[in-house]
Amino acid sequence: MQFGIFSVGDVTPDPTTGRTPSEAERIQAMTAIALKAEEVGLDVFATGEHHNPPFVPSSPTTMLGWIAARTERLLLSTSTTLITTNDPVKIAEDYAMLQHLAGGRVDLMMGRGNTGPVYPWFGQDIRQGINLALENYDLLRRLWREDVVDWQGRFRTPLQGFTSTPRPLDGVPPFVWHGSIRSTEIAEQAAFYGDGFFHNNIFWPASHTRQMVQLYRERYEAYGHGPAATAVVGLGGQVFMAERSQDAVRRFRPYFDSAPVYGGGPSLEEFSRQTPLTVGTPDQVVEKTLTFADYAGDYQRQLFLIDHAGLPLAEVLHQVELLGERVVPVLRREFEARRPAGVPSDPPTHASLREAGEDSPNAHVRPHERHLQEVR
Repeated sequence: MQFGIFSVGDVTPDPTTGRTPSEAERIQAMTAIALKAEEVGLDVFATGEHHNPPFVPSSPTTMLGWIAARTERLLLSTSTTLITTNDPVKIAEDYAMLQHLAGGRVDLMMGRGNTGPVYPWFGQDIRQGINLALENYDLLRRLWREDVVDWQGRFRTPLQGFTSTPRPLDGVPPFVWHGSIRSTEIAEQAAFYGDGFFHNNIFWPASHTRQMVQLYRERYEAYGHGPAATAVVGLGGQVFMAERSQDAVRRFRPYFDSAPVYGGGPSLEEFSRQTPLTVGTPDQVVEKTLTFADYAGDYQRQLFLIDHAGLPLAEVLHQVELLGERVVPVLRREFEARRPAGVPSDPPTHASLREAGEDSPNAHVRPHERHLQEVR
């Protein structure tokens, strides 16, 4: 099973000091967190994509390329690649280039984002968000899997005899996750292609996560990719740890109370009861994280958000160390002990997809249609 960190890259004042880091400091902090993640044995670092203040990661491939040059094992991913407002041609080229630079240590998560104004900034209409996600991703799959593409759609100019360069490393397109909190159409999209589904359940109760993941699993099986239990699922989570739970609560409370995404809502205690947020000891993080599989099934990737709300870099690096030393080793052992035979431990990687070749759904533009042809 893969464990890692995802960052949204917010630039938020530290409520305990009143100091706001510069954009340069925040970017350097994100890269330092990624390097620490590899150092302590985590598997994945994922960055968000935002084009508005107070966020800095507007160019994920630039950041991930820098990290790739300074790491050897870490898998580089995104916690959102904006499939709705980015041109699929640019996505195809940028992430294929990153694949080559990183030696295949790349996958990415498609999403619509949560910032409405970004649509007109990039010449799109937010009311077409779902349709853009569907059409743009279908084109992206063709660009990575067909050497010459003729294409016409609703939202961009046609392509005639177009070849995206560079071609994917070893002829293997990056594995894609589709991230959604509430859109059933995106869960359906992930299932149609046999891709991964990532439910970032950081703000949602277990009942909602169960519903979304179950829909994806059922449709994955219906499209012929395999039993529902083998569908590729990833989950988010939020943690803050200290040796004593009361110290964790005391230290995290000012950040929780002041963060734009929390402030004015439920209390820290209420939010912790209602969502996956865990503020406590490493053992408490292990205990609560293990319950995720009770409602989402046995899954393949767990990413934690730990660097938001103005937390200083030194504190975040300490949290990464606790994850690597005290939390993830136990989670790996416990999750694998309960995993049924036949359910994959890890999501597809560049190496596994290269080995699978044409037998992998990842190799085909529309694997659902290929399955139907084989059945007929």
